Amino acid sequence: MKSVETLSWTDNGCLKMIDQTLLPTELREIDCRTVETVWEAIQMLRVRGAPAIGLAAAYGVCVGLQSLGPNPTEKALFERLDEVVKFLASSRPTAVNLFWALDRMKAKAESLRKATPPEILNALFEEAKAIHEEDRTICRAIGEHGQTLTKDGGSYLTHCNAGGLATADYGTALAVFFAAAEAGKNIHVFADETRPLLQGARLTAWELQQREIDVTVICDSMAALVMRQGKVDAVFVGADRITANGDTANKIGTYGVAVAAAAHNIPFYVAAPLSTFDLTLESGDLIPIEERDPADVSCGFGKQTAPDGVRIYNPAFDVTPATLITGMITERGIICPVNRETVVRCVGTPSDGRGKL
Repeated sequence: MKSVETLSWTDNGCLKMIDQTLLPTELREIDCRTVETVWEAIQMLRVRGAPAIGLAAAYGVCVGLQSLGPNPTEKALFERLDEVVKFLASSRPTAVNLFWALDRMKAKAESLRKATPPEILNALFEEAKAIHEEDRTICRAIGEHGQTLTKDGGSYLTHCNAGGLATADYGTALAVFFAAAEAGKNIHVFADETRPLLQGARLTAWELQQREIDVTVICDSMAALVMRQGKVDAVFVGADRITANGDTANKIGTYGVAVAAAAHNIPFYVAAPLSTFDLTLESGDLIPIEERDPADVSCGFGKQTAPDGVRIYNPAFDVTPATLITGMITERGIICPVNRETVVRCVGTPSDGRGKL
């Protein structure tokens, strides 16, 4: 099976990443040599998916600090660090992994106040690499836990893209399918197109094909029909932020899929690492929802499909209530049922650094 590496660090100090806006027709890597190019890549969805955004931000800190040279003063280092962190944090508002990674990088530097600036710079690079390697391990664990919920001959539905392109190399929701296939199960996947940017058709279908998993692309509006026809055994999706009570923000359209799954008594699972949980927010009502360019809807991919001057509403995410979620697949196991008690028990409390209640 083929795999893709969304992000990599080159020997000459450059962050290299796949430009996901060009897939599936062109596989091209871009070089990010300044923090501005990292910010642009995150904001313009050249890199997307909550874990991958976090990875890009962690490496982006290292990119941004390179302008200081190899031996800056401590004052210059921490001033530049604050500047870079604040700048990268402004790129996108919903995916909590972005802020988690930036907080982790900043905390690492603060813990080394007595070290020399070169030592701090090296430690920050090692921290970014550690986040990268941890994500690989976490995604594999999510896949192993999740594949126990699948069966040989099963047919599943997913929305948006939560595969290797959205993480270090294996994915969250798609990790379930990859692990099932590696376990010898013959499965089929329905991939929602995921309008308006078609991450399902462009990215998920491409990744599943790369790994020789049977996939069928459907329009978002067809999901309820294939459920009614008995063609879906379960739904697996990723997440961009999960609150203390289990409410989950994911790509726009996920809520509708969850409602349809509940109406047809089909299990609906969310696959996400613990870094996607935000225990500082009690419920999904508090999650900031990013709104994207109206042209994504009115003139998607260069073709005008709405009249001039019409109002466009284009939220990038919606929130699925915990009551519609059958279970959450994490690197620690499966949270079921999904409620505040089970989420906090799995994710942690302030005492172990997993959140703030």
